[in-house]
Amino acid sequence: MFTHTTKIRVRYGETDQMGYMYYGNYAQFYEVGRVEMLRSLGLTYSSMEASGIMMPVMEMKCKYLKPARYDEEISVKVIMDKMPGIRIHFRYELNNEQGELINTGETALVFVNMASGRPCLPGQDFLDAVKPFFDKLEK
Repeated sequence: MFTHTTKIRVRYGETDQMGYMYYGNYAQFYEVGRVEMLRSLGLTYSSMEASGIMMPVMEMKCKYLKPARYDEEISVKVIMDKMPGIRIHFRYELNNEQGELINTGETALVFVNMASGRPCLPGQDFLDAVKPFFDKLEK
């Protein structure tokens, strides 16, 4: 299992008239958390795309427990608890500044060969970066 936490401040333009973060913006927070998690492993979307592999989202679940509010710093914890294959699954836990769990979510992405448009396995560099976190579970 691998986890990574990123902090993001809710900006004014991301909120509604009540000062609550607009519900559609949670997907963007998930994406920022996911990108930063991969970056922490030395992986980037741009390098994967340059090698001919993209990762579109195929499924997203989101549960709102409490609102994120304007100017709050939100901790986005991303959890990858399964070794990726053709698909990769992420779980998300968002906490406000008081440490309260305010949102949970999940996304499933698929590795796609950009030339053929067909699902594929991730590149070897990707597998090499994440495998050590799952080897521990198998022993």
